[in-house]
Amino acid sequence: MTLPVSFDDVREAAARLKGIAHRTPVLTSRTLNSLVGAEVFIKCENFQRVGAFKFRGAYNAAAQLPPEQLAMGIAAYSSGNHAQATALAARELGTSAVILMPEDAPRSKREATAGYGADIVTYDRYAQDRTALGEALAADRGLTLIPPYDHPHVIAGQGTAALELFEDTGALDALVVPVGGGGLIAGSATTAKALHPGIRVIGVEPEAGDDTRRSLASGERVTIPVPRTIADGQALPTPGEITFAVNQRLVEGVTLVSDEEIIGAMRFAFDRLKIVLEPSGATALAALMGGHIDNPPRRIGVIASGGNIDIRRFTELVGG
Repeated sequence: MTLPVSFDDVREAAARLKGIAHRTPVLTSRTLNSLVGAEVFIKCENFQRVGAFKFRGAYNAAAQLPPEQLAMGIAAYSSGNHAQATALAARELGTSAVILMPEDAPRSKREATAGYGADIVTYDRYAQDRTALGEALAADRGLTLIPPYDHPHVIAGQGTAALELFEDTGALDALVVPVGGGGLIAGSATTAKALHPGIRVIGVEPEAGDDTRRSLASGERVTIPVPRTIADGQALPTPGEITFAVNQRLVEGVTLVSDEEIIGAMRFAFDRLKIVLEPSGATALAALMGGHIDNPPRRIGVIASGGNIDIRRFTELVGG
């Protein structure tokens, strides 16, 4: 079966993003290496524009729209990072954006989205279907909807983070990636398996939001209640249709981390690496530090997917 995203798509996305997206740093830590018994390379997407990897996919998708379609404006639904990414992509491309955000989205993410010039519409994530609402909103206003993960151009854009990581580190034995809707790990796995076919690609979800893990185990997409977790970027009830098709083929498995382990990883990142990670951005590191990777390989890549958290929430979580 031909997958909906190819490595050529990722390379084309990388060319499209050159000079637009940041090439984010890769950090190492002897303390971390000693702790986990492996050589670890952390791809710091918290330093990406809008503070998360999401800008890669949003811009790659929006930039490929026909000019007349782009001029009408774009829309998205998101708890925060894709919202900001789509708003900034719209500004960069000279168009407008309307974003559907949950009422309980972190204030810092909502304010940043508005700061990029987007019009925000809110909804109740626990009682309403954001996909249906987003599609209706886009149709009513004549906008092009850019979904947060379930789109080939979005997935290809997200895969450029892993491409940069491999360019900087060379071959790795495993790649550990946070999983929300599955776009980041789908793009990362597409890249990883093309460059290094023997690599293990491992996803990480919060314990309360294990929809992808359950789906991979059952062989079909599973829907769970909307998760309640500090990892708001991973609080999704079901994986995407396109992302699941890719991940079912290319991902070795998904492991789970507790909120306490996520906080521990955030604290370690701040104390030892001198970086700020939001909860969703720290789950891959948490899995590694918590010993959740079976048969730990020698060289491991970790994607720290974002750092969008305000000082009040950060200190509330890690200051204890």
